[in-house]
Amino acid sequence: MLLSGLLDAGVLGFKCFLVDSGVDEFPRLDEADLLKAMHVLADTGAPLLVHAELPGPLAEALRSLPNADTRSYARYVASRPKRAEDEAVALLLAFCKETRARTHVVHLSSSNALATVRAAKEAGLPFTAETTPHYLRLESESIADGATSYKCAPPIREHENREALWIGLKQGVLDSVVTDHSPCTPELKREDLGDFDAAWGGIASLQLGLSVVWTECAQRGIGLDRIAAWMSEAPARLAGLKRKGAIEAGRDADFAIFDPSASFQVTEALVEHRNKVTPYMGQSLLGVVRETWLRGERVTGARTGKWLARGASRK
Repeated sequence: MLLSGLLDAGVLGFKCFLVDSGVDEFPRLDEADLLKAMHVLADTGAPLLVHAELPGPLAEALRSLPNADTRSYARYVASRPKRAEDEAVALLLAFCKETRARTHVVHLSSSNALATVRAAKEAGLPFTAETTPHYLRLESESIADGATSYKCAPPIREHENREALWIGLKQGVLDSVVTDHSPCTPELKREDLGDFDAAWGGIASLQLGLSVVWTECAQRGIGLDRIAAWMSEAPARLAGLKRKGAIEAGRDADFAIFDPSASFQVTEALVEHRNKVTPYMGQSLLGVVRETWLRGERVTGARTGKWLARGASRK
């Protein structure tokens, strides 16, 4: 089905990878097809979400690490250098200038690319970017060799990079914080081997995302209002969900009762994910969700979801 047909069917937006996604059914989009897609989407207002790494810098990095220890986290970070992200974001900026398509960079980890995102915003382009709780909480210096629960792509980088992402977020260069929830079975994480090349790349943090971000915000003197903007308002705006993202008349009454002063330790018994694989295991986090309300009703157990289609989202 053509992109326009998917939009007519209610699709909210599209996502592509500029590198191998690791899933055979989801191949990478080359530059020529990326530009074609952006031309098609330019007049629709629908966002194109892009995993921004280019294959050239990744291949070059791997050639320089032929005999390196695949259990080494430092080696894994070196295999996915910032340059791969930086050049991808620069490419997206160039194509956004040409097409004016709604462009969104998902899970940005390279602080070097913030300058490009800032330039896009200053030029008035429809260009946004997000980062994740794990890039804002974790840092490469603390990750042990073989600790494949930390593997994601792009990778968790150094402390200085993390602090620069916080600056970009507070200054409005980054628009949102999104979990990039990517669960897998323990077998796929290959914790038995500790092999970063063989392990599934992704972090499951949907349940813990709010507390992870609040733990860091509380230490930095950042209020819950900023978290609401980053984790609720901005994602709803990106998806065009007019009834979501704020507590006000005419919107769905979606909210949480949150205790910002309570703390808890992440344990297997507490984790609700089917597979108990998380880099936050054993950490102490701040902020506990006491209740969740969906469309004005308290969530007490399993619920039936509601399809949020493109047309319906604007009613």
